[in-house]
Amino acid sequence: MTVVPFVRRRRRLAIFRLALMLVVLAAVVVALWTSWDDVAPYLGALTAGNLALAFLAALVTPFFTMLGWRRLLADLDSTLGIAPAAGVFFVGQLGKYVPGSIWAVLAQTEMGSRLGVPRRRVGVVGLLAIALALLSGGVIGLPALPVLIGRTELGGYAVVAVVLILSVLCYPPLLNWGIRRGLRILRQPPLEHALSGRAIVVTLLWFTLSWACSGLAVVLVAADVGEGLSITSPSLLLLALCGFALSATFGMISVIFPAGVGVRDGVLALILATVMPLAAAAAVAVVIRFLTILVDVLVAAAGWTWGREHDLIDGGRLEPVDTP
Repeated sequence: MTVVPFVRRRRRLAIFRLALMLVVLAAVVVALWTSWDDVAPYLGALTAGNLALAFLAALVTPFFTMLGWRRLLADLDSTLGIAPAAGVFFVGQLGKYVPGSIWAVLAQTEMGSRLGVPRRRVGVVGLLAIALALLSGGVIGLPALPVLIGRTELGGYAVVAVVLILSVLCYPPLLNWGIRRGLRILRQPPLEHALSGRAIVVTLLWFTLSWACSGLAVVLVAADVGEGLSITSPSLLLLALCGFALSATFGMISVIFPAGVGVRDGVLALILATVMPLAAAAAVAVVIRFLTILVDVLVAAAGWTWGREHDLIDGGRLEPVDTP
């Protein structure tokens, strides 16, 4: 009797999130339209070489994230080859654009079950990967926080804080305790065994590479549109690498905004505006958003194609199987 109200609430939330995303997109379009005369010259300053390199940097970003996800899964005794892991992981990439983004993890669990991986294991790893990405992104972005709140210096102590916070929160006993506690709250049985410290460290290294590639894409675009800036400018490197991680983290925690649309872009523009005109910073945010969407579509299409060819998806739909 309680299922119907729950489904109705889910549908209302999905409709609300979709409507909100459309409102935000409309606001972004209006803002760009009204300030187009200011933004257009900066977009015209983009060079084909830097734009191509930025696209390549954005393209390898989800690949490194997938390798981290794959390492966690392997540590729980479910080792997948690169191709199967990419096929399963990348299908979920478009889930963040769909209202009710849990679809991403659900799609991965169904495809993984066809490869013999228990659904619960894929689900836990999927949620844990999101948590570690959020944690690592927030910590890496910490040096840019003083800039966002109005201070011009990055703060040398922030870098030390990055290492300390990441070390504490990712300490294996503490992290495994959090996993056990979360599963107990969800009334789910515990994992077969705890995650190893090695797997957590390796996963964080892959995620750090992913954040670095995203930041590099920002550096390449910003170097073209920012007057007097280059890809070797220390201030630009710090603001782009740490600023993108911080802005993406804000986008990730803004769960009512699919894919952080509007939130990530606005925060990134505000941070970059400390070293370039606001219109130039807005142009960088727009280009990075476009590259991100393009890459997400490409890798999701590749994963979907692989899944269809290997009978993980039937007729364009994910059909459940009886794997526990």
